Amino acid sequence: MLASGKNVNVFVLDTEVYSNTGGQASKSTPRAATAKFAMGGKSGVKKDLGMIAMTYGSIYVATIAMGANDQQALKAIQEAESYDGPSLIIAYSHCIAHGINMIKGFQDQKAAVASGQWILYRFDPRRAVKGENPLMIDSKAPSIPLEQYLMMENRFKMIVKSNPEEAKRLFQMAQADVNARWKRFEYMAQRKLESEASNPAAA
Repeated sequence: MLASGKNVNVFVLDTEVYSNTGGQASKSTPRAATAKFAMGGKSGVKKDLGMIAMTYGSIYVATIAMGANDQQALKAIQEAESYDGPSLIIAYSHCIAHGINMIKGFQDQKAAVASGQWILYRFDPRRAVKGENPLMIDSKAPSIPLEQYLMMENRFKMIVKSNPEEAKRLFQMAQADVNARWKRFEYMAQRKLESEASNPAAA
């Protein structure tokens, strides 16, 4: 549907688990998280839906987290609605399956963004038409260790209790995932600036 080029708006509430089937692991479940059919902690990386959508070049894509930055969320929603083409907004959605106090869900959202586990960004194809980089990162570089966020949720803490050595290994891999993903997004968002800086004639 998104690849069709039609003027449709898609809003994904990403709980990172199959919530409607009782909390089963899904392709969206992050590494090290426990869930049904992944009680030992998921060993693989999370599928990056936003990155896949951006490869088309013609889809407006944004990730938001109301608890971390409500103004950015509102701006993304307004831009997506005004875009004459397909748009995709992926919203961090805390879930009871995360093993948290749902009243404090926004605190988890803030920590997810601060750790780099969830990057806030907007990809607007209209910027490319004007010769600008379409990707804009709206969150700052990770400022807390990923483990600080992970230990806020039982879906990650469970493996620490059941298998500390495996938890250590998966947490290290998850931190490496965060570091690599941030560098990749940072590079993508800065490419045009670097190109102009190396080509005085373009200024």
